[in-house]
Amino acid sequence: QILPVNAQPDPLEIQRQLEARRRAIARRRAKEEFRAVTPEAVEGRKHIDVQTELYLEELSDRIVEADAECQTDAFLDKPSTPLFIPAKTGMDVATQIEEGELFDFDIEVKPILEVLVGKTIEQALLEVMEEEELANLRAQQQAFQELRNAELVEVQRLEEQDRRYREEKERRKRQQREVLMKEKETAEKIAARAFAQRYLSDLIPSVFSSLRDSGYFYDSVERELEKEFMPWLMSEVEKTLEKSVLGRTVLDLLIREVVEKRISDFQQADSMSIPS
Repeated sequence: QILPVNAQPDPLEIQRQLEARRRAIARRRAKEEFRAVTPEAVEGRKHIDVQTELYLEELSDRIVEADAECQTDAFLDKPSTPLFIPAKTGMDVATQIEEGELFDFDIEVKPILEVLVGKTIEQALLEVMEEEELANLRAQQQAFQELRNAELVEVQRLEEQDRRYREEKERRKRQQREVLMKEKETAEKIAARAFAQRYLSDLIPSVFSSLRDSGYFYDSVERELEKEFMPWLMSEVEKTLEKSVLGRTVLDLLIREVVEKRISDFQQADSMSIPS
């Protein structure tokens, strides 16, 4: 089959073929989905295919095939269709009309001008009335907007007032709760103080006496003498005694050296006085 170069498939035909193919696939899927499923065969048996059509046909494993060929004629392009020109009928006739015989412009134009002027004036009046109506609508809209804004402002004022009332109410409640809590704490403190006073009325004298016996309560002058003056006095006496002992030790050493020296001088004198 030989096709011309400029031959192209029709897109509508291609679309129809695609639609038919999709519908066939959809029908086949629907049949497969809604087809009754045969239950499994019982043990010892098996299923076989059986024809249930009205006309039986021979079934075989091999399909009979046959080849055939054909040759089509060459496909030529269709020539362009010529324009349709109808055949001329009748006869051609001419006539002469002088100026002013059929048409007077000044007379004929008057009704047209009247209609045009009337339509123009009517359209102008309609436009003026429309502008006035639009102006009235704008004025009404502005008045409505101002009224709506005033109502919104009033609503906001009322909401703010309500909010302030709620906040004031909550603040008063909170203050009242704090006052009640403080009164409760004060009552508890007073009760605790009274209980402590009753409990410590006999305990304080005994505690003070035991602390005084233990030495926690003392005379400041006596404590200053014991802690500051007596240690200083003892340190000064110790220093004085150390100086005294040191002087005695030095004096004893001097006396000892003098005595030893005198003894050595006497021994030398005695040895010299003995004749040889």
